[in-house]
Amino acid sequence: MSASAHAPAASRLRPRDTLRVAASGLRARPLRVVLSALGIAVGIAAMVAVVGISASSREEVNERLRELGTNLLTVTPGQSFTGDRAELPAESVEMVDRLEQVTSVSAVGALRDAAVYRNDEIDEDETNALAVSAARTDLLGTVGGTVAAGRWLDSALGSYPTVVLGATAAELLGISGAQADGSVDVWLGGAWFTVVGILDPVPLAPELDSSALIGWEAAAELSGGDVPPTTVYERSDESAVEEVGALLPATVNPAVPSEVVVSRPSDALAAREAADETLTTLLLALGGVSLLVGGIGVANTMVIAVLERRSEIGLRRALGATRAHIRRQFLGESVLLAGFGGIGGAVLGGAVTMAFAAGREWPFALPAWVLGGAAGATVLVGALAGAYPAARAARMPPTAALSTA
Repeated sequence: MSASAHAPAASRLRPRDTLRVAASGLRARPLRVVLSALGIAVGIAAMVAVVGISASSREEVNERLRELGTNLLTVTPGQSFTGDRAELPAESVEMVDRLEQVTSVSAVGALRDAAVYRNDEIDEDETNALAVSAARTDLLGTVGGTVAAGRWLDSALGSYPTVVLGATAAELLGISGAQADGSVDVWLGGAWFTVVGILDPVPLAPELDSSALIGWEAAAELSGGDVPPTTVYERSDESAVEEVGALLPATVNPAVPSEVVVSRPSDALAAREAADETLTTLLLALGGVSLLVGGIGVANTMVIAVLERRSEIGLRRALGATRAHIRRQFLGESVLLAGFGGIGGAVLGGAVTMAFAAGREWPFALPAWVLGGAAGATVLVGALAGAYPAARAARMPPTAALSTA
């Protein structure tokens, strides 16, 4: 019989055994484990919450854009050749309406010499930057606005001294929705106007939020002449927006199309989303710093564990454990420790995202890749943090380890 037949079987440590041994090592020091895992949890929670809140914010913007549409264009006067502010022709709305791709068009005309006050005793310089504008009766349908209280101007009200206030204007004037029933007057352009309505905020036309809107006939009577449009709002099919945008300057002012400025309000919301993404990148970097600090805490915990458990390491080596077994044991403890922190951090970050989204009435959006990334990050941090302590434990000679017992 050969000598190899009497040789003892090689010692093996299966993955399940590694997990069990690593878990028992952590259970022996629960307080230290909790404090170390907390550092990982803070970093993971920060990263999950930042991405979740950013995703929820973007989903809110996308929902609003889907609801309001991205096919609204605005036409405003630019500068003339001499550098003065240009004017839109009085027939601008009718000219734009002739384009067959246009589905709706409306306009407002600013009354630059008029202001609105709560009463006639207020200093004329205290305007609160509120604008007074003439508005067409089809304005709300074009810009996607809604009435919060009272009613909107119609052909009858538009010829009388009545006013509809934007959301910001009503707040600054101290007028509530309950007062938009015709029982309150404001001092507008040197005359009393009755408040008949208050608008909800208009995301695609925020300039209307700080405006007092009156009928075009009433505006002409107040100013003593025709009121030219200062902003034309136009909607067309989504597929025709670029084409219509290119046609609008020459359509509105054929003589000097260079004095016409065309913009797309939804681009402002998209720009805000891009700014949010930049901020998200910064916050993710801060979350990464927190995760790094947590990893250092795990490494420190494992180094101390190796020093405290020299006798255990020596005994296991004497009983047949190889260096690879010791390395895997301590590396497993480090990964488990980081994993506990990662799971806790993911749960905490998800809860923060849900609470924040609910408080803002946003849809809850937490991408699946975030949770996968959190798991991957914790495994990586655990492996990196435990690599040196595990290697140090594996290099420890059994006789030297037992001599410290």
